[in-house]
Amino acid sequence: MRIVLGVTGGIAAYKAAELARALIQNGHQVQAVLTAGAEEFIRPLTFATLTGQKVITGIFSSASPEATLASSVEHIGVAAEHELLLVAPATANAIAKFAHGLADDFLSTLYLAFPGRVVIAPAMNNNMWEHQATRANLEILRRRGHLIVDPDDGFLACGTYGPGRLADIAKILAAVQGNNRDFAGETVLITAGPTQEPIDPVRYISNRSSGKMGYALAEAALARGARVILVSGPVSIDPPAGAEMVRVRTAQQMRDAVFAHLDLSTVIIKCAAVADFRPTSEAKEKIKKTSARIALELDPTPDILAELGRKRGDRLLIGFAAETGNLREEARRKLESKKCDMIVANLVGGPDSGFESDQNEVLLALRNGEFIEIPKMTKREVADEILTHAIELKSGAALEQSSK
Repeated sequence: MRIVLGVTGGIAAYKAAELARALIQNGHQVQAVLTAGAEEFIRPLTFATLTGQKVITGIFSSASPEATLASSVEHIGVAAEHELLLVAPATANAIAKFAHGLADDFLSTLYLAFPGRVVIAPAMNNNMWEHQATRANLEILRRRGHLIVDPDDGFLACGTYGPGRLADIAKILAAVQGNNRDFAGETVLITAGPTQEPIDPVRYISNRSSGKMGYALAEAALARGARVILVSGPVSIDPPAGAEMVRVRTAQQMRDAVFAHLDLSTVIIKCAAVADFRPTSEAKEKIKKTSARIALELDPTPDILAELGRKRGDRLLIGFAAETGNLREEARRKLESKKCDMIVANLVGGPDSGFESDQNEVLLALRNGEFIEIPKMTKREVADEILTHAIELKSGAALEQSSK
């Protein structure tokens, strides 16, 4: 690939030279862009020697009026000529500028003009990494489909220990080379969030699903080249850029939306936490509070996953199972009863994973009888793990079909 390597001003800037060499050794062409802060830690000559390319350090050149005119639009040319923008290390300041569209140097201006894929490897003090402003800015970038290579834990230059050290070079390289288009040509239909089943005009039955896992899957699939149709119940998060949104409220509406788009899809991921029951009837007016006890009659909602299992054709079908115990048994039971290719099962109710958390820890049950444990990591990282196993299943099914 033709890669722009953006280097920002932190002590980890010296590691970017090793990263540049690793990229070149793996066959990539590298154009280095250094911020003014990065130049305080490492000289441009280092990158020019390693890459064989001119190193860009500023928006304007003072050499001559002609050079200034050319350099003033250089970011447009660099953006058009390269396939991937890799920023490593990315400081909290650079991340904030990217998130909010500030363009006051060459790198931030290039970012706004860059139409290709973006990989960001942050490095900073652990308190800065964990600050809510940084977390919010990273979430914005993730929703845009950018791949964030989270920093490692370790002793930091400031003398503290914790997350913030630039990820290992091999990890960044794997993220760059793994940031492939293996879902190009696929249309992934994803359901996310809860449903709401109305009791009266102001009350409803629902659950604690935040939609974060489904939205992370949409981001990951988009980053890997898929067309994504996202059928979402009511959530408080923004959809990833590029997803085709279908907003629904009830289980019946979600069922109808899924089957309206079924013919377009090649992969179906049923991540939504659909309510299992709905009130038999909805009161036309608000039910008034009294001292008397009331009872609700409930009917089952449509079993969307089971119906998909019967009607999916040759599409890959992935379901989710949120359980409070017997994870393997429940995952296997659901895999077989719903006729899925994969069930993603997780235990819910804990404080650090599952509903509402930014992390998850799941068990994959595959149609070949295999179980794969995915340890606790961010939901975006879990999403990529799920998609990697999904594309392997799909490729295996295609090979089986071609051999018949």
